[in-house]
Amino acid sequence: MGQISSSLSSGMKGVMEENMKKQMDFQMGAFQLQMERQLAMQNEMRERQMSMGIARAREVVKYYGSFYAVLAVLGPVAAYKTKSATPVIPLIPLGFVLTYQLDAAYGTLLSRVRSEAEHIMNVERDMISLPKGMPTFEIIESVRLENKKKQQ
Repeated sequence: MGQISSSLSSGMKGVMEENMKKQMDFQMGAFQLQMERQLAMQNEMRERQMSMGIARAREVVKYYGSFYAVLAVLGPVAAYKTKSATPVIPLIPLGFVLTYQLDAAYGTLLSRVRSEAEHIMNVERDMISLPKGMPTFEIIESVRLENKKKQQ
């Protein structure tokens, strides 16, 4: 009789272990799927925000370019009439601003920034490290408990 119950319990143990393994595999797959969806959603939101930023920069260029064009026409006319170079002096710094805006809206500024960011992440990692390192659960929990004590 003892052998029967022993073989029965070892059989149940094997079935339970197999079911536990299946459950763990299922949970891991569900967690991976959830993580992939979350990453895809975050990337989609990042891309939408970036495209809105580029579209906004292009809109700024339209207005700023129009302003600069008017100034580029009227400045020399005013300089000719007043016999002074003062009205055209603002064209120089404003030209740099317009060039930057054009590069941000239509040029390769974002590619150069991305390239520099990758360089910093690969070569100069210490420049972006957090003071005291990455916060851990224990640190956050101790701060939370300290704040809770202060409130009481």
